Amino acid sequence: MASARPAFRLIRPPFFQQSYAYRRPGADFFRPRFAPTAANRYVSDGVPPPPPPRGDARREGRREPPAKSGRPRPVWPSASCSLAPSYTPWSALRCRKKLRTRASSADTAGPQVTGEPEKLEAPAIAEQDALSKRESGVSQDSPMRLRMEAFIKEHQKIIVSELEKLDGKTFKVDSWERPDGGGGITCVLQEGNVFEKAGVNTSIVYGTLPRAAISKMRVNHKALDPDVDSLDFFAAGLSLVLHPHNPMAPTVHLNYRYFETSDKDGKPSAWWFGGGCDLTPCYLFDDDAIHFHRTIKEACEKHDKSYYPRFKKWCDGYFSNKHRGETRGVGGIFFDDLDETEKDQENLFEFVQDCLSAFLPSYMPIIRKRKDLPFTEKEKLWQQLRRGRYVEFNLVHDRGTSFGLNTPGARVESILMSLPLTARWQYMHEPEKGSREERLVNVLKKPVDWV
Repeated sequence: MASARPAFRLIRPPFFQQSYAYRRPGADFFRPRFAPTAANRYVSDGVPPPPPPRGDARREGRREPPAKSGRPRPVWPSASCSLAPSYTPWSALRCRKKLRTRASSADTAGPQVTGEPEKLEAPAIAEQDALSKRESGVSQDSPMRLRMEAFIKEHQKIIVSELEKLDGKTFKVDSWERPDGGGGITCVLQEGNVFEKAGVNTSIVYGTLPRAAISKMRVNHKALDPDVDSLDFFAAGLSLVLHPHNPMAPTVHLNYRYFETSDKDGKPSAWWFGGGCDLTPCYLFDDDAIHFHRTIKEACEKHDKSYYPRFKKWCDGYFSNKHRGETRGVGGIFFDDLDETEKDQENLFEFVQDCLSAFLPSYMPIIRKRKDLPFTEKEKLWQQLRRGRYVEFNLVHDRGTSFGLNTPGARVESILMSLPLTARWQYMHEPEKGSREERLVNVLKKPVDWV
């Protein structure tokens, strides 16, 4: 007996529509998978269907015809059945999705408050500073942290330019950013004509101090709140280390920095300046040490007569390899934690500016005089041993290195830029009696007042 078929027969549609409106080929007959209503005819065309008549006349008065004997007659779903797809414009779907999202957000947010609107969280200090620099730049009225940042970046360019003129090779400039805000510019020259390794870095750091660090800093800064679990901080600094090829030319180090903490409202709660510079020769020339110290003393005395002797003594005590019983070099100046208890912020900023500006006049005449002097292999070996002592101080005693390496997100390559390219450790080495090497060690064991 012939199988029962629908009372009507559709013309077979094109292949690309068969998967939607018909069973796939291979069945014993073709039949529609849903009712061929007016809405369904427009689905494949991508054209919105006309609005249905009022009262849904498609269903009114419809009756299913009686089934013939044999195979049961298929029952076609009505337009309102879940099996019968109906066309919905994409705009309507998007609106429904937005409504569902808002509804779910309202359900999870709990009861809605109808009083005053909720205050938005204030932007972080890094965001405030970035916005301020974009909109109005940096001026005398800007916060001190922005003025210090602009100052050290300007002098980094000046120093790098002068050193490139002297060496004849260019620095590799490496700019980087920190995830929490800030960043830096690392300028490094390796295997140059004059310098075996030279680095001039600026770093801008936005971060958070834990409670333990706050308690430690309160020893010198009573303005810090001891009851908070953390404090936002800002740090900006310029650091420089130059290691010449020639053992007759001295290594030099410089660092000037500004540190500031902020309360939960973003207002500064404590601030201070720090820094200094020092000379580390392998072979001592008295004229070099005198010139270096005299230039720094003149910069200090513009602001306070007591600064040079006070900060020179501080330098001899700080840059000391205590486990060796000797200083790192012939000194210079060093100071830290200079805040409102010392002088006002503007005066201290001017002092730091003058000290940094005095670097090139203090060191460039020395390196020009010593960079081409002849030297022996034995003297080069002594330079490598003295550089080993330089490394010992930086890794064991230097607070700046320790702070940098323990700061989350620290850039290790920039922090360890101060280390020389080569160094040497020799077991139980002692300089010869009456040699220039012995004279240097004697001076390092008992610092000298050079001016």
